[in-house]
Amino acid sequence: MLPNDETVRFLSVDGAYEPSEAAQPFAAYLDDLTTDDLVGFYREMVVVRRLDQEGHNLQRQGQLGLWVPSQGQEAAQIGSAHAARRQDHLFPSYREHAVAYARGVDLIGVVALLRGLTHGGWDATDPTNGNVHNYTLVIGSHALHATGYAMGVALDGMVGTGTEDDTAVLCYFGDGATSQGDVSEAFVFSASSQAPVVFFVQNNQWAISVPVTTQSRVPLVERPRGFGIPSTQIDGNDVLASYAVTRMHLDAARAGEGPRMIEALTYRLGAHTSSDDPTKYQAPELLAEWQAKDPVPRLRRYLESLGVDGATFESIDVEAEDHAADIRRRTHDLPVPEASALFDHVYSEPHPVMVEQKDWLARYESSYGAA
Repeated sequence: MLPNDETVRFLSVDGAYEPSEAAQPFAAYLDDLTTDDLVGFYREMVVVRRLDQEGHNLQRQGQLGLWVPSQGQEAAQIGSAHAARRQDHLFPSYREHAVAYARGVDLIGVVALLRGLTHGGWDATDPTNGNVHNYTLVIGSHALHATGYAMGVALDGMVGTGTEDDTAVLCYFGDGATSQGDVSEAFVFSASSQAPVVFFVQNNQWAISVPVTTQSRVPLVERPRGFGIPSTQIDGNDVLASYAVTRMHLDAARAGEGPRMIEALTYRLGAHTSSDDPTKYQAPELLAEWQAKDPVPRLRRYLESLGVDGATFESIDVEAEDHAADIRRRTHDLPVPEASALFDHVYSEPHPVMVEQKDWLARYESSYGAA
């Protein structure tokens, strides 16, 4: 499914500021963005894309069990993440590296998770991690987690007060997740409770090898409307559209106007994961079509039109290389956890079954005697 006249877009494929008619109601949300802000968006997009390459390399070299690329989806993620306020809570699936980075998460946590060293990757309760909850590899299940959290926020009186402390929840998932029953249930519960949650669908056109046209006979933006949830379709490769529309919908959710959904039309330029071979199902001409819409050079061309000089872009490239090199070094330095740690964080409180299993493992290992 491609952008059309109803799709919110501010930047053309060539990086020119050419708002679509559908973008007009959202334009005011860009007024307070400075050129420095936009350069910051670009920097984060470039850094995370370079990390993506490094993650792929590390997996191929046996350092990671799996890598999940986000290449091509950086604008959707960076724009929406910056639209959220400090107190908002973000629920990612497993591809939101740019969201995590923008909110302050140290991406070595993603590496540790995909290396199999941790249950979660980072402490979601640590304020330095920007209220980004842990990745969820069970497709669509976290839509219910996000909805439940949003219902709790409302019950705590943190919605519709008209103050800067009002809070919303932002939940990310892909087009494939919309075919899961959990997502439909999240729509039901969020609509009936008027929970302050914004569902952000990154329609990257593929659920592994199944195209979105097979999954849905109607545009995904229409799905939540049957549940009474307003929705907007955006050009997901336009960081300005992602920022402006997400900001408006989060404002509405915080004000007590109930849930919203955004469908961001983008494309997965890489594989589904490092275990996937997209050449088996992806037409080369379709990939080439979307490569021409790449969000990173699109934003760069816009910044160049604003007078940002080449030295700025060069320094960003250097920073991205330094960050990737640092992640590589720290990956090799990651400690191997004790086997007993497998049981330590399954439950938030001590659990007798976990204690029993942990004791059994200790007895079993000790039965072999000293190595």
